[in-house]
Amino acid sequence: MTHGTGGTERRTVPDGLPVSIADVEEAARRIAGVVVPTPVLRADALDAAVGARVHLKAENLQRGGSFKLRGATNLLASLTDDERARGIVAYSSGNHARGVAIAARTLGIDAVVVMPHDAPPEKVAAVGAEGATIVGYDRYTEDRAAIAASIATRDGRTVVPPFDDPRIMAGQGTVALELAEQVERLDVLVVCLGGGGLLSGCAVVAADRWPGVRIIGVEPDAGDDHRRSRAAGHRVAVAVPRTIADGQATTMPGEHTWAVNGALVDEFVSVSDTAIVEAMRFVFDELNVVAEPSGASALAALLSGVVTVPVGARVGVTLSGGNVSVSRFARLLGETP
Repeated sequence: MTHGTGGTERRTVPDGLPVSIADVEEAARRIAGVVVPTPVLRADALDAAVGARVHLKAENLQRGGSFKLRGATNLLASLTDDERARGIVAYSSGNHARGVAIAARTLGIDAVVVMPHDAPPEKVAAVGAEGATIVGYDRYTEDRAAIAASIATRDGRTVVPPFDDPRIMAGQGTVALELAEQVERLDVLVVCLGGGGLLSGCAVVAADRWPGVRIIGVEPDAGDDHRRSRAAGHRVAVAVPRTIADGQATTMPGEHTWAVNGALVDEFVSVSDTAIVEAMRFVFDELNVVAEPSGASALAALLSGVVTVPVGARVGVTLSGGNVSVSRFARLLGETP
């Protein structure tokens, strides 16, 4: 694996990874017409603050408000007719749930979604509005994957996990595939990181499209399971993170996502909730767009100095979601002067 900052040496990609560039390219063809292309945003103030040329991939403007529609659509579109007829069950704190619900409605598949009782109400309401049946649980005392598995066994449904499935990962990787068509070259790619589905798919694309690119995953301080896993040399579990970044409140890297991210990602870093709020404020003030906490974490790493880049470097950053209510957005930004 290279650790460059924009050289021409091609990264060594191990054989046998769960997702290939061909898988991502096939996912792009499969989800076309359901997923919309999202823009790349630029701001002089951002370039000045970071000392580089920053390209924000605005997945907060995706249908459903996040990148999650990409992976969900890829998996659901790959199901057999029999699997579609029996329906699906997913589990998520919000954005994956909404992506699954939209994809299921679009493809005519019955959906059940397991969501925590403390998920943001606006996300729960949005999932229900798409026609999915919601099953609640306590994220601190119950196992959401076990609940979904039980429902799948009982009803014959297909489980649609939020990140640890090669079809989900390939679908999320279309974010970077699209970015590669919009930006000729990148020296650094900074990606929001929860379970690792977005990062793993994007890392596969980055390794293929941008030789020598430095790939960085960003997670909240309270949920730094990837950073701990890198230090330990194997997957490490943490307690359920208590963070404003609810979409990144995962406890352990996925088996499939870690196989990719452990091999291709140069660095895992974490950011504070305070830094995330400041990034939300920045994109609202300078670009007139709304990012939810999880969606702003990658930018927070740059703005807070947790990630530093060479002067003039070409940097890609994911704004991975924008699903936050007006009241919560105002409350969060009001906490920091």
